[in-house]
Amino acid sequence: MESNHTPIIYWSLLKYKDWNFHMASTSKGLCYVGSQNKPFEEMSEWAMKCFSGSPLIEDIEKNQRYAAEIIEYLEGKRTTFTVPFDYNGTAFQLAVWNALCEIPYGHTKSYSGIANDINKPSAVRAVGTAIGANPILITVPCHRVVGKNGSLTGYRGGIEMKTQLLDLERRGSSSNE
Repeated sequence: MESNHTPIIYWSLLKYKDWNFHMASTSKGLCYVGSQNKPFEEMSEWAMKCFSGSPLIEDIEKNQRYAAEIIEYLEGKRTTFTVPFDYNGTAFQLAVWNALCEIPYGHTKSYSGIANDINKPSAVRAVGTAIGANPILITVPCHRVVGKNGSLTGYRGGIEMKTQLLDLERRGSSSNE
């Protein structure tokens, strides 16, 4: 992102069945998917930190294509995402977030597995921190990362949301086989 350019953040509230979360995009792509049932402040605080000075403008139409793919995913009709992302993070965070996108639908990977994938096998804690900073829940599938023993560990959206997403994928991947 150019230092003299402040992108407009277009946000909307996605409501689909029991799902209810804020999402945001820039002209470059999807940049934020929030936690289940969290207030607008979760997104506005993230925007102030990561896109300081950018105006937040509600625009359901600008987010329609992102919402459509997320809804298809929640319906079990989509296993991968084709929309562009506008990540805003350090080189290390970007490496971790890109590695998350390589975890196949219906599968999980450990934090140490991600650390190995990015050739930083001793950086397991830093990987965990980068995963925790992932701004784009669901589409950048940090819910697919579990403890080495398979336990469900922390998740920005909460363990309940993580469990729902993994269950959805488990059902979807077993019906696709």
